[in-house]
Amino acid sequence: MTVTEQQAPPSALRRFGAPIALLAIMWAVQLADSILPGSFSGFGIRSWDPSGLLGVVFAPLLHASWAHLIGNSVPFLVLGCLVAAEGARRFWAVTGIIAVVGGIGTWAVNAPGTLTVGASGLVFGYFGYLVARVFAPGRVAHRILYAVVALLVIGAYGAAMLAGVFAAGAGVSWQGHLFGAIGGGLAAFAARRGPRPA
Repeated sequence: MTVTEQQAPPSALRRFGAPIALLAIMWAVQLADSILPGSFSGFGIRSWDPSGLLGVVFAPLLHASWAHLIGNSVPFLVLGCLVAAEGARRFWAVTGIIAVVGGIGTWAVNAPGTLTVGASGLVFGYFGYLVARVFAPGRVAHRILYAVVALLVIGAYGAAMLAGVFAAGAGVSWQGHLFGAIGGGLAAFAARRGPRPA
């Protein structure tokens, strides 16, 4: 096999372009929401309303305000890029699992009629994924690396994550945070069953 025939490793742009692109979409949606009449927040997760299940797809892209989006942006980018280091396909698969588990859990557990929007469920999901990867089956060398990453992530975000579930303030969806983290944990174990994504 020649060098040209060998599969080239994914470029950094391909790996980290996925979370950057998703964050850019969130900013574009927020800009459109601030310019256009009405509010996009109505497309979020409305608990116990069957039509509100569409929010499972749209809610992570929507934010109640610029401050809400800005508050989510840095942890989303940091944790999302750590997930994307394993490949763009892995990032999208993990994101999809988190969005579905986190969204349906929020829809089912929150008070009827409660509207939930924001990417914090994904942030908590990425945190859950990065921590749970330590316990998922895999090579010893990989598990050591995952343990180092998990310790760094816990050190940087652990206190905020616990507060986001157990000491969430008024108007903050601890349900979205909790079920997002659960979705991330499930994604960590589901990810080991398939081939390593590019």
